[in-house]
Amino acid sequence: MPLTDKQKEKISIEVIKTLVTRFESFPEDASNNRNAPFHEAFLKAFSDKLSGKVSDTPFFISLSSWLQGLNTTLGQTFFENVAHHLSNGEKREYTSKKMGNLPITQNQKNNITNIITNLSNGTLLPNLEYENSLIFQNDESPLVSAIDFSADVFIDDTNSITAIEMKSVKPNSGEMRGEKQKILEGKAALYRQFPDKQVHFYIGFPFDPTVNPATDAVTSFDKTRFLCSIINMTKYFAPNETLIASELWDFLSGQQNTMEQILEIINSISTTSFLDKFLLLCDNAKRLTAEYRALLNEWNLISEIELIDHNDSIIQKIGNDRWLTRTYNKTAFDNRGNYNTERYSTLKELI
Repeated sequence: MPLTDKQKEKISIEVIKTLVTRFESFPEDASNNRNAPFHEAFLKAFSDKLSGKVSDTPFFISLSSWLQGLNTTLGQTFFENVAHHLSNGEKREYTSKKMGNLPITQNQKNNITNIITNLSNGTLLPNLEYENSLIFQNDESPLVSAIDFSADVFIDDTNSITAIEMKSVKPNSGEMRGEKQKILEGKAALYRQFPDKQVHFYIGFPFDPTVNPATDAVTSFDKTRFLCSIINMTKYFAPNETLIASELWDFLSGQQNTMEQILEIINSISTTSFLDKFLLLCDNAKRLTAEYRALLNEWNLISEIELIDHNDSIIQKIGNDRWLTRTYNKTAFDNRGNYNTERYSTLKELI
C-alpha cells in the first residue's frame, strides 16, 4: 500500500526545507575560504589519487565541509522528522531538563549493571528476551532515578509503547556500551511508567552503507554484515532489537516499500532545477497558473492544491478583512523552506 497523500506531502516539505538550507551554504567557489594550510598540506600525500578527479583543492575542502553539514542535517533533523510523519510518533526526552527522570527500582538498576558487565566481559551474549525478564519486574526495593534517556521516535499505542533511538550508520567507537545501558534503563523506566503496556525499545539505522549499489538494491540490507561492521555492536545488541534500512522505514509506516517511496519523493524534488521551482512557489503572482499547479502536483503539495481549488470562495469570504487579506497574501514557503502551516490553517477554515 502506498503512503497517504498527506504523508507524501509532509515528507516532501522536509525535502524542500533540507534542500533550501543546503543551497544557502553550498560552496560555489572557495574564494572566501582559501586559507586551509593544514588540510592542503595533508592532501598533498593523496595528490596522485586526486589527480583527474579534483582540480580545485580549496573547493574540495569546502565541499567536504558542506557534505558534513548535510550529514548532520539528515541525521539530526530529516530522518527523525520523516520517522514522525510515517509513524505519527514524536520525540520524548526523559531528562532532568525536559520531562524529568523516571524512577526505576534498585533491583532493576542492579540487574542492568550485571547485564552490562556480563556483556562487556563476554560471559553473556545479547539476548533480548532474557534481558527483558530481568528488567520487566515489579519489586519493593527502593526507587532510584534512571539515567537520562530519550527516544527519537516515541509511539504510544493502546497496548504498547515503542521507542526508537535513531543512530548514524557510523557511530563513534565505544558508543555501543553507553547506548545499551541507556536503552536498558529506558525500558525499565517505561515499564514502570506504563505498567499495562508492552514496552519495546529499538536502535534504528536509516540505511545500510555496506550494500553494494552496483549489485544490490540501495534499500536492501544485510543485518549480520552491517552489525559486524560497527565496533562492539554485536557485543551489546541482539539482531531483534535493531531495525535497519527498509526494515526500519517499513516498521515505522506499517507498509512495505516505504524506503523506496521516500527515495522516489526525494528524487522527484532534488533536481538541478530545484531552486528555480522553489522560487516559483514563492511567487504569488503565479499562484493560479497552470505551471504553479503542475509543480504542486509534482511535489505532492496537496494542501496548496486544496486552497487553489477553493480560491474563489476564499476570496469571497475574506472580503475587506485586512487581517485575512494579509494572511492570504503570504507565501506558502518562507525563505528557509518552511511551509506556512498557520496560513494554510487560517485559509482552510474559510473553505
